[in-house]
Amino acid sequence: MTLREPEFPLDQPACDPALWPLDPNVIFLNHGSFGSCPRAVIEFQREIQNRLERQPIQFFVRDLEALLDQARRELAEFLGAEAGDLVFVPNATAGVNAVLRSLQFEKGDELLVTNHEYNACRNALNFVAERSGARVIVVNVPFPVQGSEEIVEIILACATPRTKLALLDHVSSQTGLVYPIAQIVAKLAERAIETLVDGAHAPGMIPVNLRSVGAAYYAGNCHKWLCAPKGAGFLHVRRDLQKLIRPLSISHGANSSRTDRSRFLIEFGWTGTSDPSPFLSVPEALRFVGSLLPGGWPDVMKRNRELALAARRILCRVLNIEPPCPDELVGSLASFPIPDATGEQPPPSPLYSDLDQDRLRLEHGIEVPIIPWPAPPKRLLRISAQLYNSLPQHERLAQALAQIIRSPATKAPGAEPSRLRSSES
Repeated sequence: MTLREPEFPLDQPACDPALWPLDPNVIFLNHGSFGSCPRAVIEFQREIQNRLERQPIQFFVRDLEALLDQARRELAEFLGAEAGDLVFVPNATAGVNAVLRSLQFEKGDELLVTNHEYNACRNALNFVAERSGARVIVVNVPFPVQGSEEIVEIILACATPRTKLALLDHVSSQTGLVYPIAQIVAKLAERAIETLVDGAHAPGMIPVNLRSVGAAYYAGNCHKWLCAPKGAGFLHVRRDLQKLIRPLSISHGANSSRTDRSRFLIEFGWTGTSDPSPFLSVPEALRFVGSLLPGGWPDVMKRNRELALAARRILCRVLNIEPPCPDELVGSLASFPIPDATGEQPPPSPLYSDLDQDRLRLEHGIEVPIIPWPAPPKRLLRISAQLYNSLPQHERLAQALAQIIRSPATKAPGAEPSRLRSSES
């Protein structure tokens, strides 16, 4: 097969890496975990915070609602949605929890989820199932996987007349697979099964049109690939279902007599005093990152995907493996099975990293996650491709990885293991 030439030069960053406040001494190939907010967007956020603190009453009581409305409109336009169907939440995990904690399930109901689902959201599903007596049905999607049709068929095969809800990734955190989510949602809807989409990684990585996706519920992050400040996420709920969904914090909106907007917007619009600057900075992040390439966001997403695919080919050669999924299932993340962990590893937890991940950081200056999946000692290495990255950085990773595979870790080298590992919804 002849590989198509990239549209963008990959031998150098697509823009000045100094636009981000990342440590220049670290090759940062883990944008997917927590993102990184550009300096200009951080400065914009600080101006909002200064405005808030100068006159808190003016800001919270008189100005905030209109400011949030405008920010929601701009985000909704980017996501192909109506502003009235979208609310801000701190992150995708909070959005998933708001939906799951609002819905009522009964004993015997089945809740569908895949083995790729992010642990935090899977825990939320387990919690509501245990509370209600519902059963969690885990769909084992293989990785490596042959293609999108295999994913669709495996998920549909596990749906039954008792299935009440499916919690599904748009882009899987561990494996980086881009699910054919619109097709899955439509097929499940034919069986009267609603879908809650965990879209933590999708906005800004791949084109997202929530009208086309058609899911009942969709939770996403703005701090990852949109590069907004931490604490900015959203929840989109289909209009006919909005009366069912309540925020995690019940506040003043619960007994508001207002009739000028939906109860959905009223309740989520104020859940207690907090810093709204991450939400209000989302439009600035959309503008700033979209200005970095001539073609705007379409070019940003295309360039990052091309870099991820090129880097994937290099790493597959080093690992002597075939690509674990076809190109069509790759966005700006790519994961690879690597040799099993050896020696004494820290307990699997979001608070600890793999010992070889620590070696990559301490010995080679490369920050990249190694994830215990599907269960220890099995592991995946996952790369991210962002505008500040380049192909030579991934080539450095390939060289370092080859060394580490030849000499696996038995203990952490010269330092305590780092405290952060997996992606955070």
